[in-house]
Amino acid sequence: MSISSYSAIILAAGFSSRMGSFKPQLSIGNISVLERGIALFRCAGIENIQVVLGHRAENLMQCVDAAGANWCINSCFHKGMLSSVITGVENISHDSSAFMVLPVDIPLVALETISALIKAHETTDALIIHPVRNGKRGHPPLISSALIKELVRYDGSGGLKSFLAQYSNDTFDVSVPDRFIHLDMDTPEDYLKLVDLYDRIKYQDRFENSNNGYRTS
Repeated sequence: MSISSYSAIILAAGFSSRMGSFKPQLSIGNISVLERGIALFRCAGIENIQVVLGHRAENLMQCVDAAGANWCINSCFHKGMLSSVITGVENISHDSSAFMVLPVDIPLVALETISALIKAHETTDALIIHPVRNGKRGHPPLISSALIKELVRYDGSGGLKSFLAQYSNDTFDVSVPDRFIHLDMDTPEDYLKLVDLYDRIKYQDRFENSNNGYRTS
């Protein structure tokens, strides 16, 4: 299966109320966390990337364009994350065989994790693939496009997690060594922790300073 058959949805529509600052524009290294999410999928070879905007959308449109992704607007972003997932799903390529969903505040997922999800999708019949570390699922899930119609019709109770739980018999967990599938940045303390981790472990940064805005090796 060609990598071109995969899509990615980055959720960047929320209020950032617990953070106090606008999360998509916060930096780790020399680029914003939004740019990191886009670069992650681009480096994986995924070209159809939809960034779902809502709160302060006008502040992010130019950044998304410059980073080589597409944006769409969730006018109902106040209804919660699932509404943004559905907005993203409605805007991905009709040719997509599967898509991944990544909140913008989970900014340091490894490229190897994305590769592991794609490999698992191509070698199993599962409709949903979760990355797992130490027995705990993380982000981003990979979801077959066969579930799009059901997702769009879902009543929203329990959010995306509850929707995916309905398909436990069609779910596959792929083990990855990537601690960052679990590390989000809801609060200033979370953000500072991620910045510190990034600096201390000398995170191998593929995403900065190449000719197209990102380094890929």
